[in-house]
Amino acid sequence: MSVADGRGDRKILVRKKVEVDGANLTDASPTTDQNGRWVVSFRFDSIGARRFAETTTNNVGKPFAIVLDDKVISDPVIQEPITGGRGQISGSYTAQTANDLAVLLRAGALPVPLTVVEERTIGPELGADSIHAGLTAVAVGFVLVVAYMIVSYGIFGVFANIALLCNLFLTLALLGILQATLTLPGIAGALLTLGMAVDANILINERIREELRKGATPLAALEAGFSKAYATITDSNLTTLIKMAILFSVGTGTIKGFAVTISLGIMTSMFTATVVARAITASWFRRFRPKTLTVGTRLRPAPDHTNISFMRGRHMGIGLSVLLSIASVVLFFKPGLNYGVDFAGGVVIEIRTEGPADFAKLRSKMETLHLGPVQLQQFGSPTDVLMRLEQQAGGDAAQQGAVKAVQDELNKDFPGAVIRRQEAVGASVSAELFHDGMLALGLAAIAMLGYITFRFEWQFGIGAVVTMLLDVTKTVGFFAITGMQFNLTSIAAILTIMGYSINDKVVVYDRVRENLRLYRKMPLRELIDRSINETLSRTIGTSLAIFLVTVPLALLAGEQLREFAWVLLFGVVLATSSSIFIAAPILLFLGEKSLRRPAPADGSAAPAAPAE
Repeated sequence: MSVADGRGDRKILVRKKVEVDGANLTDASPTTDQNGRWVVSFRFDSIGARRFAETTTNNVGKPFAIVLDDKVISDPVIQEPITGGRGQISGSYTAQTANDLAVLLRAGALPVPLTVVEERTIGPELGADSIHAGLTAVAVGFVLVVAYMIVSYGIFGVFANIALLCNLFLTLALLGILQATLTLPGIAGALLTLGMAVDANILINERIREELRKGATPLAALEAGFSKAYATITDSNLTTLIKMAILFSVGTGTIKGFAVTISLGIMTSMFTATVVARAITASWFRRFRPKTLTVGTRLRPAPDHTNISFMRGRHMGIGLSVLLSIASVVLFFKPGLNYGVDFAGGVVIEIRTEGPADFAKLRSKMETLHLGPVQLQQFGSPTDVLMRLEQQAGGDAAQQGAVKAVQDELNKDFPGAVIRRQEAVGASVSAELFHDGMLALGLAAIAMLGYITFRFEWQFGIGAVVTMLLDVTKTVGFFAITGMQFNLTSIAAILTIMGYSINDKVVVYDRVRENLRLYRKMPLRELIDRSINETLSRTIGTSLAIFLVTVPLALLAGEQLREFAWVLLFGVVLATSSSIFIAAPILLFLGEKSLRRPAPADGSAAPAAPAE
């Protein structure tokens, strides 16, 4: 029998009798022995352990052939009886060869038919076009954010931009160390981290401005700005990290890449905002020793010293939100969502023809294949065609047969046509992907409730999560109204919106918590209004920054990222407004009697005296 162990062509005599079957092998893995040499450890079940003990006891000093698909993949010599069901295969192995052998051992020797249940193919031309468009969007978004920070915060905006540039380089370096593959969702994640990284710098700069308005000296204002913003930055970023961990655990390849990129960007942004930006600011201050300090310019996202009574419209805000969410639930059932191939199964093929596409001919030729309804759609240039086929009856094999039939028909009747992208998902995989997507949303909601309750109070946790769920229902309604495809990328977009929604509410809630300690006698309604007004510049500023980095995706990116970007733009507006008009009123209703004593019966406000 031929030996396929990578050590040259050779043959050995092997007994036909199978002493131990591969079905009895429970595990095999590469490891090292006490001398640091690579070996393959293996373990049998009880039946295999008994048979292997008998075989090794009777054949000490003889080679033991391990056979897979009629080839000997290894023939180690039995050194001693192995009676415990566990053993090691030693030899001149490297980490790679030991891992290869372990994989072959785990594979077993049972031949099984291969049926493709999920296939995604991107042609090199489309891949290059998509990557170019994505990188262009990243570059434009970066320039817009840099300009925005300089216009809004002057010299401190320059410091923030240096930290932002460091954040981008660190994120890319970590992705390189991890040998991560550059994907379209990964590019979207890199762009979004720019907007989210700006949030930490905006929080710090707004805190410094606030301390200066209170009369603090430049040095005291800088110190207080960085120290007081730290807790808010930590809470807001940790909530997003939790959701990205959930997305990574239940997502598939490209979605995992999106989660990894966002997570790395958030961790590096916490470092660059609190360490790099602080070091640059401190170095500048030591050199110039300014007597007065001005943070920002006259071009502000929101005016200073606002005193808007947001809670006056609390009933209208919550009522309108509930009505919109109910309408969104109705739209979810009828007309329903336009499920993409990830969740509905089926085939999507993107074609580029030599000249303007002949849709009539394409449609007639596809009808002769009897594959059910075939949707043809032009997008981009007149030569680009998107073809959609429904899930085929007959299972995954029939699905692959349909793909092959379409390919053959295109090669025969449409010479020069190029298949730029192809996705085929079977029913079993689509059901699993939908289940995992819904599981991610549910776990994220539970995790947010637990974290915010732990860090704040239960009233804050319920207010944030209920508002977040209302935001999610409205986003689902947005999908139903627009007819955008609902697929795995949509789940990533919704989780990103959930992350920003919680992030924004944590900033407002953190100020409420701080003011509860400072103004012990102030009525809760007045205190919440005060907190919203104090954080209004940050709320609008961060939303504007994320808007600026997302608009290039919506305008310049390819089809897959364009819908993703439009959903995010909708979500940013939604989350910003809900923080003020939904989350804050819910906190008022839940905490009016438990977080703060009610206002006096005559309606007069209690004095707003800071705590000692």
